[in-house]
Amino acid sequence: MNRAYYFASTEHFLSDKPDSILGALTRGHQFALEDLQRNAWLSQIDILKKALAHLPNSFIAFEYAIPRMGKRVDVIILFSGIVFVLEFKVGEKKYTSSAMVQALDYSIDLKNFHAESHFRAIVPMVIATNAPDHQLKVSEYPDRVYEPVKSNKENVINHIKQIAHTIAETKPIKPDEWLESIYKPTPTIIEAAQALYKGHNVKEISRSDAGRINLGATSDVISEIIDNSKKGHRKSICFVTGVPGAGKTLAGLNIANERHNIDEGEHAVFLSGNGPLVEVLQEALARNEVLEKKGTDLQVTKSMALTKTKAFIQNIHHFRDDAMQSTKPPIERVAVFDEAQRAWTLEQTSSFMVRKKGIAEFNMSEPEFLISVLDRHEDWAIIICLIGGGQEINTGEAGLPEWFSAIQNGYPHWDVYVSNKLTDSEYTNGEDIYSSLSKKQLTIKNELHLSVSVRSFRSEKLSAFVKAFLDLNLDEARLLFQDLRKDYPIVVTRNIETAKQWVRAKARGSEGLGVVASSGAYRLKPYGLHVKFAIEPKTWFLNENTDVRSAGFLEDVATEFDIQGLELDWTCVAWDANLRRGYEGWEYKNFRGTKWQNIHDEIRRRYLLNAYRVLLTRARQGMVIFIPEGDDSDRTRLPEFYDPVFDYFIQCGVPCV
Repeated sequence: MNRAYYFASTEHFLSDKPDSILGALTRGHQFALEDLQRNAWLSQIDILKKALAHLPNSFIAFEYAIPRMGKRVDVIILFSGIVFVLEFKVGEKKYTSSAMVQALDYSIDLKNFHAESHFRAIVPMVIATNAPDHQLKVSEYPDRVYEPVKSNKENVINHIKQIAHTIAETKPIKPDEWLESIYKPTPTIIEAAQALYKGHNVKEISRSDAGRINLGATSDVISEIIDNSKKGHRKSICFVTGVPGAGKTLAGLNIANERHNIDEGEHAVFLSGNGPLVEVLQEALARNEVLEKKGTDLQVTKSMALTKTKAFIQNIHHFRDDAMQSTKPPIERVAVFDEAQRAWTLEQTSSFMVRKKGIAEFNMSEPEFLISVLDRHEDWAIIICLIGGGQEINTGEAGLPEWFSAIQNGYPHWDVYVSNKLTDSEYTNGEDIYSSLSKKQLTIKNELHLSVSVRSFRSEKLSAFVKAFLDLNLDEARLLFQDLRKDYPIVVTRNIETAKQWVRAKARGSEGLGVVASSGAYRLKPYGLHVKFAIEPKTWFLNENTDVRSAGFLEDVATEFDIQGLELDWTCVAWDANLRRGYEGWEYKNFRGTKWQNIHDEIRRRYLLNAYRVLLTRARQGMVIFIPEGDDSDRTRLPEFYDPVFDYFIQCGVPCV
């Protein structure tokens, strides 16, 4: 992926003929060139040739890649130590809000992920060529990204010169170093799916920091295992583990996308039992394809696009039901199971089959049945299980031991690949999962564990802090938070409106924000948070913030079941009295009827703790914790239920707002 289709100094740009520049742009363009795009480039070249004649010692880049978003900036100008990000709207007579958001998004992306831009002033500009003059306003955010500037084809150069004079940068930008700068994007899972689906590689859209097991290395190892299984006519199961937000789903999507090749008999599918995740990804890919192809010869309808995306990403339960209709092997030889720790136990599967399918005799757990489906292939097949530690949140979710039990009981001919971290109690629940496997059957590949969170790109210590916090390790949590707080803000408040104002103030451009709470947080209802009201995940995640049903409107609340596997930039985590801080540890409660009841079952306790683990690891950039003050007149919301948790956050160093 070339960073820019065209990059030159002012002098070279002015001396190059328009046809020569257009040729460079056309060669870099990977899709069929539409007349609309060609004419837009010619207009930009004409406007900028006139402008840059008055802007000495500047550099220009056309179509600069923003890998995380799978898009390109129209034009970037480096001048006077400032990065100007230009979004052109040729022929446009208005400065649309969508264009303003787009330019700001590009600028924030450069600030966060582009090393040479990290300490630079970055000015987004929307060039609506036929729009009226707009008074120049130079307004800076704390991170030195500026509010988008509105310009037209006549005043763009004057605006750039005035901004440069106002900001008065002293350190020049070395253009070659800027162009070749390290780029470390951390896409949301939605952005990643869209970029991969359009043909980008995981290495283009993920971080590649030295000294760390990265997504690229993990993907390479999985591809190697697939190739070896195929050549050796073997059946293999591969377990990929990692901390919350480490990119397991991204790695799985990448493999499914790369091996989605029916012609070579290697059809791959991405499967998940996480209904909201599947729904959101299918919808996001379909919406994106409709938008990308709109007005072209390849234009598709929404239903057509959804048909394609549903072949790539499927609900694991639908896959299971289809497999029950026939004993023939499935078309897929490569199956990626996301959040495989949530596959059902024998008891849960049998109960479901009796209640929902009318099948009285079904004696396999979900892991065992899913392995049996791929085992129908006579030649080779491979299963990639993506396992999250401490992520089981619902009744009947088996966890990792069930997969190894299934392998032991019926599939000793399957090769097993794991990392050296798989014996952690977060994955095994303390069980010895290796005891039944022979040394010949088991292969250790350390790259199969992702140990660093890339969701919270502002700090890699969020997951460690959350773990220490939930483990009630105060000293470690306090120490981790001191390292965390500068780059990843966490605050606590007793007022829900204060919490909402905090996330609104933090979010810029199209950054996602929303309110999340435990599915058992029934007594947040007096604060306008109704967890029993079912949201539509695709609407909540994907619709614009002006939609009352969207996450950004901060009215509807998502639970751990809605948001697991997905993420927002900024969250308000609402804490209820179902998880309390007691003298001897956490107290686990369930609200029934008119009162709270104790939870004694250890498995249900673990599910509740994991629910809060999920909620506390959904924000990429920062979060506010809302803990109610309670009400002495309401025995279901007494202050003593909430105060100890609030005090615990304060003891960890989390500031109150």
